[in-house]
Amino acid sequence: MIPVVNLAKWMNINEPKDKKIKPRIVITEFSDILIGFIVHEAKRIRRISWKDIEPASFVSGMGALDKSQITGVTRIENDEVLLILDLESVVEELGFYKPRTDMDENEIMQLNGISLVLDDSMVARKLVSDALKKMGLKVVEAKDGLEGLEKLEELYDIYTDRLESELKIIISDVEMPQMDGFHFAAKVKDDDRFKEIPIVFNSSISDHFSELRGKEAGGEAYLTKFDAAVFYKEISNVLKSHIKDEE
Repeated sequence: MIPVVNLAKWMNINEPKDKKIKPRIVITEFSDILIGFIVHEAKRIRRISWKDIEPASFVSGMGALDKSQITGVTRIENDEVLLILDLESVVEELGFYKPRTDMDENEIMQLNGISLVLDDSMVARKLVSDALKKMGLKVVEAKDGLEGLEKLEELYDIYTDRLESELKIIISDVEMPQMDGFHFAAKVKDDDRFKEIPIVFNSSISDHFSELRGKEAGGEAYLTKFDAAVFYKEISNVLKSHIKDEE
């Protein structure tokens, strides 16, 4: 059984009344969940670079649409705006996806230092940030890879050569506007100031190919959002391995 969501109703917009339009169901898989979305027309598949996608807050004139439902926007022919929906917020809001956040506090590794979290979804960013704070880490947040690089530069200005010992870990989403997680990681690993800081990908994309791409980009681990027990275990393993390598 696959649950099906009517996107028009979820977004509070009027459905087409033309009887010639036959709705279709797009089946998706993310966060290890199969879910269908009803769409009323499918025109074409577009391949768009993440650098050409802007946060929804940059664009005005979206009417009554809730910007929290939009993860990004991009411009196409005739300067029209194409909206990119935050499907994570759909499945969580409707109760199809329940992040597993329960953990025995005694089983959580305690640390001192800073962590950097990249995610364009406020929901996902808060989950990860709260988990890292339980580990004793201070959290610096960024909405995409471009802002993540800016935050790294700001931290380097503060800590200079001590940054590697202060910034314990980077947790990055994969699909983000302006710069995706893989390109962000490649730039970090290509910079001598940051290349030794461990990166863990935390994504709703749950396919093996993305996991391989994450390792090729320099990630120490690839997690599917969000199971607290798995998250704490993998983060602890990565940090223990990093501390051992330093010794």
